[in-house]
Formats: sequence, C-alpha cells, structure tokens
Amino acid sequence: MILIKAWYRFTGLILKWFYRVVFGGGFRYGKRFHMRRAFQLTVENGAKVTLGDDVFFNDFCALHARKAISIGDGTIFGENVRIYDHNHRFADPTLPIKDQGYTEAPVTIGEHCWIGSNVTILKGVTIGDNVVIGAGCVVAQDVPSNVIVRQDAKLSMEEIRR
Repeated sequence: MILIKAWYRFTGLILKWFYRVVFGGGFRYGKRFHMRRAFQLTVENGAKVTLGDDVFFNDFCALHARKAISIGDGTIFGENVRIYDHNHRFADPTLPIKDQGYTEAPVTIGEHCWIGSNVTILKGVTIGDNVVIGAGCVVAQDVPSNVIVRQDAKLSMEEIRR
C-alpha cells in the first residue's frame, strides 16, 4: 500500500508540473493539493482555476474551465466528480449545437466541503463552506453553507443532528 501511495504522489507531482507549464497562470493551487489517478484539467480562453490548501481529488475527477473555478481550503472530492463552468448553447435549431458557442459563469466551492462520488457541478453555482454533496447529485443551483445535499433533499446540519 505504501508503494501505491508513493506512486500516486510521484505521478501527482509530475501532473501538477505539467499543468503549470501548459496552463501557466490559469492554474493556481495551494499547499498539499493532491489528486489521484486520471485527474483531468482543461483551462481555456484565459480562464482561471484556483485551488486552496489541502484540496484532494479522488480517482477520475475533472475540472473544465472557460471562465473560473475556485475551490476553498480543505475541500475533498470523491471519485468521478465533474465541474463545468460552461455549457453549450442550443437555442438555434438551424445550427449544429457544436457551432453555437457556450454560456459561461464561474463556479465557486467553499472551504471544508465534501463532494461525493459521481457528482456533477454546473456553471454559475456557488457552494458555501462546510457543505456535503451526496453521491450522484447534479448541482445546478447555489447551496448555502452548512448544508447536506442529497438527491431527495437539502438538509441543514441542524436537521441531520436531530
């Protein structure tokens, strides 16, 4: 197990270096940022991706930015999480969707959040601090701080503790 963890750390360092070279100032990360296997990052059109200290991405996570994605300190991600700050336009039925461009809006995720496996976070969303997003959720609207989101409910931490 120690060899596997060492391998993840080594390949993570190489990938961080690679992304810094390719995306330059468009990709900033804090201390102890770590990602596991098959992490993907896309930064286009002058977008900015900013990650705080102690941010962790599990296997197969992806960030795709055309505007801005910001993630606060201590936030952790389960496997296969996707974050998009853009979406295809599709209003004109006479044009192929791929030719209609994009709508864009920044994504902001607060500090000390836990984003469960297979979550998709869409453009324009702000997630507060200390939020838990349950596995499999699609987040298309803002989430206030100190809330747990599941597919069937949005609950405050107080409701959970009762």
